[in-house]
Formats: sequence, C-alpha cells, structure tokens
Amino acid sequence: MSIRAALFALLLWAPNAGAMTIERVVSPAGIEAWLVEDHTLPVVAIRFAFSGGAALDPAGKSGLVSLVASLLDEGAGPYDTAAFQTRLEDLVTTLQFHAGRDQLSGGLRTLKRNLGEVEELLRLALTEPRFEPSAIERVRSQIVASLAQQAQNPRALSGRLWMRDAFEDHPYGQNVDGTTASVGAISREDLLGFVADRLRRGGMVIGAVGDLNRDELAAFVDRVFGSLPIGSAAVDVAEARPAEGGALLINRLAVPQSTVAFGQAGLKRSDPDWYAARLLNDIIGGGGFRGRLMKEIREKRGLAYGVSTGLVTFRHAALILGNVATENARVAQSIDLIRSEWRRMRDEGPTEAELDEAKGYLIGSFPLSLDSSEKIASLLVEMQLERLPIDYLDHRAGLFAAVTHEDARRVARHLFDPEKLSFVVVGNPADLTPTRAEPPF
Repeated sequence: MSIRAALFALLLWAPNAGAMTIERVVSPAGIEAWLVEDHTLPVVAIRFAFSGGAALDPAGKSGLVSLVASLLDEGAGPYDTAAFQTRLEDLVTTLQFHAGRDQLSGGLRTLKRNLGEVEELLRLALTEPRFEPSAIERVRSQIVASLAQQAQNPRALSGRLWMRDAFEDHPYGQNVDGTTASVGAISREDLLGFVADRLRRGGMVIGAVGDLNRDELAAFVDRVFGSLPIGSAAVDVAEARPAEGGALLINRLAVPQSTVAFGQAGLKRSDPDWYAARLLNDIIGGGGFRGRLMKEIREKRGLAYGVSTGLVTFRHAALILGNVATENARVAQSIDLIRSEWRRMRDEGPTEAELDEAKGYLIGSFPLSLDSSEKIASLLVEMQLERLPIDYLDHRAGLFAAVTHEDARRVARHLFDPEKLSFVVVGNPADLTPTRAEPPF
C-alpha cells in the first residue's frame, strides 16, 4: 500500500472527519450509480455488476456466464481481438469481467483524460461483442485446460466437491466454469443470447471512484449503459440450504498432503445476527494467528501451516466455509480438532476478551483494506448488491461494537453445530472412512 493510499483510506472512515462522501447519482436516463470523488490523482475506477450469474446457466451448458466473461474483451464493434486489446494498452486501461454465481461483474481503471475513449470500448464490449469463432475456440480451450488443472489441484477440487455435495442439483452445486462437456456444448448463439437476455439495466449496480464529478459520471453511465434493455433478466433460483448430514467424503489422490474443505450453513448478510456471526468467525478461524483453530492446529500441535474459515453469502444461501491442508497421517486428528472447536464455540461461546479483540480488529483494519480506488469502487458495488444503505459506512463500526457478549453466545449456540459440519478430503488420508461416495461432477 502506498503512503497516499493508506492515508486516504484512514481519512475515509476517521470518526467525524467527513472525508468520505458517497453520492447517489441518477443520470438523465434514470441509471443510478454511487460515487466517491477523489481528485488527488487523475485516475478513475469504475465497477459494475449485472444480476444473474452462473446460477442461471441453462441445463447442460454450465459455464456459459464464465465463457461470456472471458470473451467480452476479445473484440467488439469494429475491433477484433488484437485491435481491442491494443487499444486498451494504448489508453493505459485495464478492463476485466468476472463470472460469479449470482452476477456478472466488470470493471475498468483508466486515466481521466482517456475516459471518453475508454467508455466507447466498454459500451461496445457490452452491446456489440464480436464473439469471433476463433476467439471462442481459443478461450474455450483455455477454460477446458483450466478445468483439467482444477481436477488435479487438491484445494480447488476439495472446494468444488464440497459445493457439489452440499447443494446437489441446485445451481450452486455446479462449478461456475462448468465442465468439459458443458463448455463444449456452448454455441455462439448461446453467447449472443446471453448478452441480449441478461445484460440489462434492471438490477444493474455501478460504483465509481476517482477524478470525476457527478455530472461526468451521469454522462458516462448514460453513454455506456443507456442503450441496454431497461427491464430485468428473468431470475428463477430457489432458496437453498446446504446438506446438513455431517458427511465425510474422500477423493483419493496420490499426494503426500491432504487438503480438507469443511463447512455448514451460515447466516445471510441481511440477517441482523450477521455482525455477531462475523465476529465469531474471526474468533474461531478468520483472525489469523488469533483464531482458535490456528492456535490448536498449528501453534500447539504443528499439524498444518494454516487453517481458516470465512462467511460466504450468496443471494439464495449462506455458508461458513473453511480449509486446512495437512499430512495424510494427521488428517483425522485435524478433523477431530475442528469438530471439537466447533462444539466448544457452540457450548461456551467466545470469551469477552476474544470478542473485544475481534471487534477491535474488524473495526480498525477495515479502512486499511481499502487501499486503492478499485477496492473502494468494488465496495460501493457490494453495498448495493447487499442492499445496504448509502450511509452504511457511517454506522458499520457501531454495528459491530453493539454486539454484546450475550448476543455472541446466543448466536454461537444457534449457528455452530459440529454434527452438521461436513468435510471433503482430497488426498490419501490414513485412518479415515468416508460416510458416502463423492458426488459426480
């Protein structure tokens, strides 16, 4: 982090500093965007997201949104792939798209003086992508190669298998990148249909940070997004809860160290108890060397280099997910310790000292995590996707500080359940017997 970025981040949320102002900008065409002006450098960062991601991929064609995201900057309008990429380089601009389970997102970073030319490239990418056959086949081959690598990567494979087992036939159980067969089944017509049906103004969110004012942003969003269809894409994704049988699955792989993915149902971001859950997660496995799991598994016994947990929230499901990697002979012991700490958290909750330390960390470290305009723009998009109020940052610290010790103990009793905690092991662990076969994927 640069000194300038660090000071800017600290000032943004300094109590009563008034340095951070998020403006709601509504363009003449009725498109809303959130803006943080920062004229320190002549740089602009813009992030955006369209509702509906891989969870809406058609049956037999999972990976569609991922393929689209990989192709949107591979030529558009009059520019073929080489010309489009060369133009971005000449304009000193980064433009990227990303496929998620619930949305397709994108972003750019450019110099202020180049914004007018960059906005035309972005408009073309969203409205006139070329989807040239040669580009489709090249990117398709790259995704297939990546899928093959994932199948041999213990951490990636354990996560994929955990999601597949937890959600079975629900869309969240599918890999965002699809399978070799499903990616091969995607046609150019499917790609064009995605753009026509899913890149719409309804449900779209935009965040902008940098050297532009509200009038400039309003003009930008109208020129880039104004020609998109006004309505929302059809969304038909059922609410989901992961399987809660406490399963143990093993994918045998001839490696000296096993990788373990574990997890259970969590709390959605909209749940009032989410702040208590976030603190509890920090205490058990999200706080680096402060976490209970790190202390028990690494510091006391040296079973693994690291172990962590995190809250994961989708639009239609919520999870607590964790991972650890350890020698094959020590996997069973590591799993027993994780279950034991899950049980201890449920039965005893956190200590007051642990809770105070977690509050201090989550409140104090937050500004320093936003050390670039891109990260702040991403935060503006996340706030809108999570339907948080525009003044949320003024109240965030208070929401964590308001969690009492009794609140934390109550949420721990409700949330943590060692009997529902499921594990997927990729490796060749000793002294472990799976409770059921791994799911196909």
